Amino acid sequence: MQGTKITVGLDAFGSDNAPYPEVEGAIIALKEDICDRILLYGDSEILSRELSKYFYDKSKLEIVHCTERVLMDDAPAKILRQKKDSSLVRLITDCRDGKVQVAVSAGSTGAVMSTSLFIYGRLKNFLRPAIATLFPTIKGVELLLDVGANTECSADNLVQFAEAGSLYTEHFFKIDSPRIGLINIGEESSKGNELYKLTYQLLSKHPDLNFAGNVEGKDLLKGDVDVIVSDGFTGNIVLKTVEGAASSMFKILKEQFNQDWISKLGALLAYPAFAFLKKKVDHREYGGALLVGLNGLSVVAHGRSDAKAIKNAIKTAVRMVNSKFLEHAREYYESK
Repeated sequence: MQGTKITVGLDAFGSDNAPYPEVEGAIIALKEDICDRILLYGDSEILSRELSKYFYDKSKLEIVHCTERVLMDDAPAKILRQKKDSSLVRLITDCRDGKVQVAVSAGSTGAVMSTSLFIYGRLKNFLRPAIATLFPTIKGVELLLDVGANTECSADNLVQFAEAGSLYTEHFFKIDSPRIGLINIGEESSKGNELYKLTYQLLSKHPDLNFAGNVEGKDLLKGDVDVIVSDGFTGNIVLKTVEGAASSMFKILKEQFNQDWISKLGALLAYPAFAFLKKKVDHREYGGALLVGLNGLSVVAHGRSDAKAIKNAIKTAVRMVNSKFLEHAREYYESK
């Protein structure tokens, strides 16, 4: 299948509940034949004990012993200096050196970004790496970037995010000439602050991009564009607002359905539709965020990831390798 001959590196001590979701997610990924091999980075004693609970092809999984782990409160700038033998640092180093083709971690996004940036380096001519994530819309999924790496951006940064998002969507989803939208407070080119007005002008004249114009908050989930460009501050708020709104909606529905027997009967009849909706907005289905603009592949999963989310992060990572996004991005920016 498409995912064979790819070795994925997984930080087994990244998530909030590590290493249990990572181990189970890796086992599921191997059983579903998502990739050829997985290297698990972390304490070998703990991982061996956890792995002993499962039946799997032992030739497809290897533990890389690490004596340290990166914690959520570790300062990203100090990790490389103070925790050289951590699962995260060892993983990114091995990815740079070609021992694995892609790195997956559910650890601190800031830590994964800073470590990846230092070890991989940036793509030639790429100014600031960004975090690109998928989220659901009425018509499918959209790619949103940046969602937190850069709280302050220039127009040139936003244009590069649009370029990287276009390359991602073109090669990952096989969409010709992806539609690019710029998040803003109005559809007109005159809307927004000076940064977004200038960015609009630059995107409108860009020879390589299919710019569809501004996208307002109320239109984000319509799916009328393939890529939405934003500075990291705004993008992070958008992403967490969508996640929070979905979670709150289901809590409200659950409370209403438990009011009386008529409501419970209605809930039973509507269950298939609600189950579909819940799956559609479940962050676990979308496999983590790619760090774009780097000279290597790192995928960051949610800190609250369970085994399903880890498995899907591995799946996304494999698809990213197969899409040859990094090779296309290198070629594109080297020509700039």
